[in-house]
Amino acid sequence: MKQYWNRFFLKNGGVVGTYLLLAVVVWLGIFIILPQFFMFDFSFRFNLPPAEVGGVKDVYTVSHYKYMAFGSEQAGQTYNVVDVWVFVRTIVTAIFVTLFDLALCYPIAYYLAHVAKGSWARLMVIALIIPYWVNELLRAFAFKIMLGTTGIINTFLLWLGVLDQPIDFIFENYALYAGLGYSFILLMIFPIYNAVESLDINQIEAARDLGSPWWRIHKRVVIPYAKAGITSGCTMVFMLTAGALAAPQILGGPSSLWFTQIIYQWFNQGNNWNRGSAYAVFLLLSTIVIVLVIMRLFKVKMGETIR
Repeated sequence: MKQYWNRFFLKNGGVVGTYLLLAVVVWLGIFIILPQFFMFDFSFRFNLPPAEVGGVKDVYTVSHYKYMAFGSEQAGQTYNVVDVWVFVRTIVTAIFVTLFDLALCYPIAYYLAHVAKGSWARLMVIALIIPYWVNELLRAFAFKIMLGTTGIINTFLLWLGVLDQPIDFIFENYALYAGLGYSFILLMIFPIYNAVESLDINQIEAARDLGSPWWRIHKRVVIPYAKAGITSGCTMVFMLTAGALAAPQILGGPSSLWFTQIIYQWFNQGNNWNRGSAYAVFLLLSTIVIVLVIMRLFKVKMGETIR
């Protein structure tokens, strides 16, 4: 450990190295760890009036987590049907969106890394990045306009005669899936690109010369080598999809309640920050556990994903 820090300060210098270290510590401490700590503490306390906070009634409780699992005692339910079902649907949809992005972005990343050359490669990168200069909310509203019953896609399909009547993409949640999938494709493409780009092209050529078909080359050579980049991209897309709020609010249909929307309602409409904190902590811990389990199954170490 000491040797690592010696190399770090030797490479960056004393002043720059100290600044980088302090910047990282301040950023992690103030903007990530401290808010999570307060939210974790909030989740185990009663929702009290401000005058009673810190008094004898301000004690720790698991009532908010109990409510999330079983609902109110007056309801007489074995479990909280709505919230539990919304959580399951959010996680399943996040996994689906992650797999969709992986299937879409892996060929693009491979093409950028080993096929596209010169100005064409730079043009592709610019074409991928420029749309993300537009605010996330505006992109979501653009999807709503395109996929509405009177939107561009329905109008074009009706004009071609493919459809007899417009499809309500928003009601069927297709707009939500498309919006979520598009929102995070860069976070899937570039980690895979960084991993695949460092692969020696001679290994691919050797496999091709030995008569290996393209699917076997990717299965035996490219994908195992890019496993860390694929895991990194999938982790970011899954976590951000499960925690998305803007896209579900704008593109979701009447039956597409998202778990983050429940959290938002407790914080802003229910005025119960403690219960909202419990829901948020549960979502955070659940997604972390799912990611760690999947990394364990595919034998990927955490250090490999952040290189």
